[in-house]
Amino acid sequence: MRKALLLLLLCSLTALCQPSPKEKASRDALDQALQDKNPDTRRQAVIALSLIGSVDPYPSDLQSMLSDKDVEVRLAVISSLTDLNNSNRTMLSLHSALNDSVPEVSFAAARALYTLNNPDGKSALLSVLAGDTKSSSGFLTKQKRDALRMMHTPKTMFLFAVKTGAGLAPVPGLGTGVSSMQALLSDPGTSGRAAAALLLGKEKDQPTLDALRDALNDKDWSVRAAAIHSLALQDDPAQQADLAPLIDDKSEPVRLRAAAGYLRLETIKNQPKAPAKPAPKARTKKAPAKKT
Repeated sequence: MRKALLLLLLCSLTALCQPSPKEKASRDALDQALQDKNPDTRRQAVIALSLIGSVDPYPSDLQSMLSDKDVEVRLAVISSLTDLNNSNRTMLSLHSALNDSVPEVSFAAARALYTLNNPDGKSALLSVLAGDTKSSSGFLTKQKRDALRMMHTPKTMFLFAVKTGAGLAPVPGLGTGVSSMQALLSDPGTSGRAAAALLLGKEKDQPTLDALRDALNDKDWSVRAAAIHSLALQDDPAQQADLAPLIDDKSEPVRLRAAAGYLRLETIKNQPKAPAKPAPKARTKKAPAKKT
């Protein structure tokens, strides 16, 4: 009798562990898409995995796709990993992506780490801004890569993503220069180093401010424009002296942003200061009444 009950219990547990038909079909669909020859299909599968969350085995599926031969797939992996919780596995995966042979991928990993408040992300972005690390491939390399991708993608045209991502989404209506940022990010002439300058704009530590000031003298107009944008949004009138020379810059986007940034800081400087709150009066202890 006991053996029969034990066998029944084991059968029940086995049945509970078996996935439902819909669950199995869903898993099979994702597995097949992750192994598809079409890179766009693999990319779509990677994007879809971000909806599941950080329940195993799905984070492992994402991490394994960091070795995909297609750049757009690897970029999608980094984006999806950023959606997961701030786990050690996610951080390790993003750190490994910093060493990717394609600059766009390593830059995306740096941006993701920075968004997740990992100090290595900020260090990598400062390196990009300083010109020590490349953020984009050369034209010929990228052209060759796209041509190879075309062979496995049933499209004649590619939609290239705008250089936006987590950490680059200001809220409209708060005077944070949304149009200025969007114009820079959508301009084909904007470099990855300029995007790094925009990302670092909320930082107020001295090394970052020094790096942004150095970027004001960069040969790349987009880097100068991005540095002006970020320094102006510090709302510190002391930055006026740094922006003033660029009002005469040869590049129109730089020149006009410098003028607008200067006026923004002038307005802040002329705002009446709120009166200082009076210091609270110290409480004096009453002397005990003398006994008569």
